[in-house]
Amino acid sequence: MDALSDLVARERRSDDPVLSVPDSRGYDYHRLCTTAWKTGNFFRHLGVRDGVTVGIVPSSSAQSILGFLGATLLGASVRFDPPRDIDARVLLAPTETVGDYELPPGGQYVGHGEKPADPTVSHFETDVWSENPTFPETALSPETIALTGERDVSHAELLATGSAVCDRWNLEPGDSVVVRAPLSDPRVVAGGIIAPLVGGAEIVLDADRTGDFAVCNDAEAAPESVSIAPDVITL
Repeated sequence: MDALSDLVARERRSDDPVLSVPDSRGYDYHRLCTTAWKTGNFFRHLGVRDGVTVGIVPSSSAQSILGFLGATLLGASVRFDPPRDIDARVLLAPTETVGDYELPPGGQYVGHGEKPADPTVSHFETDVWSENPTFPETALSPETIALTGERDVSHAELLATGSAVCDRWNLEPGDSVVVRAPLSDPRVVAGGIIAPLVGGAEIVLDADRTGDFAVCNDAEAAPESVSIAPDVITL
């Protein structure tokens, strides 16, 4: 694997579970790949491309993961938990919090969950649902920046670190990794998002569910018998 797009390549589609979120039937690899492509196509219409930033206000929703994958498919960098005033092309957030953020002229606001009352704010579920379910191959350098914030992290760095966590746990289809730490930490993204995708395992954003593994800051507070702290993940 050279870029994060390889994680949602066509040949990775299957019926294996990949994403568990509260109050939802969840996603299998087929649905995740297809919806990530549709998200990329939607973001492209909003001007997302190589060199721009997409701010994502993280939540326990599928949209946080789909937004990350859709943005990185286009070569954009993602900033989870962005500052209120962010130089980004797109801001993706729960609809009720979109108005708390300020983008530069030309910036595009996208809300998920409740349909926005403001016509200038796009509705993620509506617009992504209507998008083309295919995505043209986009060549990306492994050194393309995938995450930005306190530091920049490339596709290659995320894949290498995620693969190391995957190997440490021997992740495979049927395993589940619960994310119990903030996605604003790139090490949590590597261990909680990239590692299960590399191994064909499941990402769990539902904090009420007990998985096989967890990425967390407090192992004693996690119900999983096996966990890893971000501080232990080298990135």
